[in-house]
Amino acid sequence: MPSKTQRITGWILTCLLGLFLIGPSAAGKFIDWPGKKEMVDHMGLTTDLMQTIGTIEIAITILFLIPRTSFLGAILITAYLGGAVMTHLRVGEAWFFPIIIGVVMWIALGLRYPEIFSLAFGKSTREPGSEGITT
Repeated sequence: MPSKTQRITGWILTCLLGLFLIGPSAAGKFIDWPGKKEMVDHMGLTTDLMQTIGTIEIAITILFLIPRTSFLGAILITAYLGGAVMTHLRVGEAWFFPIIIGVVMWIALGLRYPEIFSLAFGKSTREPGSEGITT
């Protein structure tokens, strides 16, 4: 059972990530701003594709924010961020920011649900003797 402080910290990180991913990150894919066309062209993408990517980003972030689907959302955000890393590597830009976002996201989820850390580090949450079939 996580402590109250761990849960609160996890939720604060979760909300901050949600605000960032839905706010400046995804919303910026829908709003026209100076230099957007040049940036999109540099990445080898189209404006329509950027809007599709923004829609996907919003959808998977919402999944991450809903407690019942947060684990699935975290897996999908990890995949999304992997694509972001690949895109930045391909065009020769800094690639580490999406990795930092992903690490913070998994830490936030682990603070909310400590069994995530147990799974990640190979620690069993089962009672001794509960594994296997008993006769």
